[in-house]
Parts: sequence; structure tokens; C-alpha cells
Amino acid sequence: MKIELADAKKWIESFVKKLEDEKSTLNELDTAIGDGDHGTNMDRGAKAVTDSFDKKEPGNLADLYKATAFAMIQKVGGASGPLYGTAFLDMSKAVKEDNLELADLIQTGTDGIKRRGESDTGMKTMIDVWQPISEALKNDKFNQQVIDDALNSTKDMVATKGRASYLEEKSKGHLDPGAQSSAYLFESLLEVIGG
Repeated sequence: MKIELADAKKWIESFVKKLEDEKSTLNELDTAIGDGDHGTNMDRGAKAVTDSFDKKEPGNLADLYKATAFAMIQKVGGASGPLYGTAFLDMSKAVKEDNLELADLIQTGTDGIKRRGESDTGMKTMIDVWQPISEALKNDKFNQQVIDDALNSTKDMVATKGRASYLEEKSKGHLDPGAQSSAYLFESLLEVIGG
């Protein structure tokens, strides 16, 4: 299954809206194990994505993902900007010649995050949502339950990457904020493609 430009744009716009609506939720999650500004940062990125699309309508998938990447890199503080930015930039490069299967597209983004963050699954990061989603897409099993399970799996993990890792054992019992914003990304995707 592939996602074409019109649906991909709907996907990103839905994600943007969720980030704006859930800003305080993300800040609360980040207050528990970070510095409390993940929602504010992602909201700034969301507004930058909207501004970018308003200035210049993306003409193809590569432009759409690239515009999203640059908005995130330029406006989202902390680690999230570069991580989301790398994911979307790698996705943009990957679809330049030919559109990818959705599973391959998300895996490309996931690999970008792993490379940029020098991390992998089990470290209580956004990768703990991205990787299971990529696998679910490969196996035609992408649904809300997969998103929920992936997100909730971060609760009992001890963070070994990012700011939360300073808390060590105290990071247990909290959802990872980046995993939560990633869950919004994939809930938006699910709304668009159905499942």
C-alpha cells in the first residue's frame, strides 16, 4: 500500500492539528521525565508546517516531507526537532524517484531516527512507537491497538536515552513524550488510510 500526495497532506495536517490540540498533554508527560516543553516545542513545529504549506503548496511527496522536515528542524527545540526532521528528510529523499510502500516509508523514517539518535527499541524513545508501526504495516496489521500497545510499552521502560535517562529507575511508570507525539502521528495516518 502506498500513500499518495493528497492523503499524505491530509495525514500531516491531521498530525499538526493533534499537536496543537494536545500541547498541554505533551507538556505534562514531559514535565514528569523531561523539561516540560515537548508540547510547546511540537506545537511550534506544527505551526511552522502550516506556514510552510500556506506559503508553497507541496507539489509532490518529496516536497511535502521535506517541508515538514525543515519546519521541524528549524522550529522544534531539543532532540525532537532533529529526530522528526531526520525521519521526514530521509522519507523525502526516499520518495524522490518513486513512491514507496507505506511500510518501507515508515521504516526509512525509523532508520533515520535510530541513526540520528544513536538509539534503538527498548530505550524509551519515539522509536518504540515507530518500529512496531513499521512492522505492523509490513504485516498488514496496522490498527489503533498496535499504536496503543507500542505507546504503552514505554511506560515500564527505564529510559537510557535522552533527558529522561538522567532519572534512571524513576523514569519508569511514565509514558515517553516523544512516543506520545509519535502515536499522534500514526493515529493521524490511520484516520487517513483507515484500518
